[in-house]
Amino acid sequence: MSWNGLRPLLLRLHFYAGVLIGPFLLVAAVTGLMYTATPQIEAVVYRHELKVTPHGTPEALSAQVAAARKAVPDGTLFSVTPAASRTDSTRVVFEQPGLPDNYTQTAFVNPYTSEVLGQERTFAGWWLPVRSWVDGFHRHLNLGEPGRIYSEIAASWLWVEILGGLALWLTAPRSRQRIRRVLVPQGGAKGRRRTMSWHAAVGVWASVGLLGLSVTGMTWSVHAGASIGKIQSALAGPTPAVSTTLPGHTTHQPTGSDARPSEGDVGIDAVVASAHAAGLRGVLNVSPPTKDQATYVVKENTRSWPERHDTVAVDPATGKVTDRVNWADYPLLSKMTSWGIDAHMGLLFGLANQIVLALLAIALIGMILWGYRMWWLRRPTRTDGFTLGRAPTRGTWRRLPGWFLAPAVLLTAAIGYFIPLFGLPLLAFIVVDLIVGARRRRRNEPKEVAA
Repeated sequence: MSWNGLRPLLLRLHFYAGVLIGPFLLVAAVTGLMYTATPQIEAVVYRHELKVTPHGTPEALSAQVAAARKAVPDGTLFSVTPAASRTDSTRVVFEQPGLPDNYTQTAFVNPYTSEVLGQERTFAGWWLPVRSWVDGFHRHLNLGEPGRIYSEIAASWLWVEILGGLALWLTAPRSRQRIRRVLVPQGGAKGRRRTMSWHAAVGVWASVGLLGLSVTGMTWSVHAGASIGKIQSALAGPTPAVSTTLPGHTTHQPTGSDARPSEGDVGIDAVVASAHAAGLRGVLNVSPPTKDQATYVVKENTRSWPERHDTVAVDPATGKVTDRVNWADYPLLSKMTSWGIDAHMGLLFGLANQIVLALLAIALIGMILWGYRMWWLRRPTRTDGFTLGRAPTRGTWRRLPGWFLAPAVLLTAAIGYFIPLFGLPLLAFIVVDLIVGARRRRRNEPKEVAA
């Protein structure tokens, strides 16, 4: 079997996926482009809460938490992020009745005066309203869990479209000339040929980045993400976590409302000092003891390169580190997942990461629009009404040899099982295509002439 025999089938799959999955990909690309600018937008919109003017020596962290506690009297202390630099504010995060799932109330405190600069509803304990709204729009159109189907369909099919497009480009006639000219689209071409040239050239340039976005997007999706998590655990084991239990401990009542040391608790200042002595640096996140967690947990949350994710558990009674997990000890697959997600979010390499993501989003938007234009240009040139472009020829799979078709079907079924929102739409495409083909055959059958 030659590539020429497989090319028509790839072309038909690429066409149908592009036409039907294209709207999902377009929304994901547009909302993703919006997301790339959120760090700069947040820095402007919330500057009065995020930044302070350094003067003197910062007050004790416990005093800062006490001030925040007074500003949010009905909240339960969830975590504290001390100011990472001299110009940063301290973030004190509270769980509060009536908030949606995964949302918290965050008070921003001036570390030099313990003045509460403001409060914001934050998502996942960190994202401010602008970013959480754009992120929700990107992930689920702000429709909640049902809306996540759209983004998972987009992530589950993006890699199929990219690999299919690359295969079509490589198997096209005069592919060697195409390879030599891929850096620049065909300037002398016109009409559909020119559009296809731009579609192909941009697709080849952006293919690696878009494949990465597809894979990382699936890692935190509902259905494919669960499958990826199981595979990761089977191959490398679960991501390590510190032990938050203590010998002979049953439950620990949270520290007093002002977060100053209480009987049997050394206080948050001593806990942070112990974490620093243990080598933790950068952005820290401190979680107090709860009914399910006997110790303080201090995590590094530096998500730019090089990442720092060391974690220690600290005994509230003695201030001593009782357990530790180092980022260096994470399984490689866990590290790769973390790197991929942070790169997907534009965090790993800062502004350069954001620029690359924006270019990839623009490239994907252009490819989708060029794809629809090529479909439009394929329409029959007639004037008797609105007509869409023709689909590639049907039935090409019948000409494939059994030794190739059988394994291909099994592999596709396996992928569809682990990535359901790839498998289910593909099954729908096949069923619809079979129905359309059967109807056309019936229309084309010669009618019996009445005696």
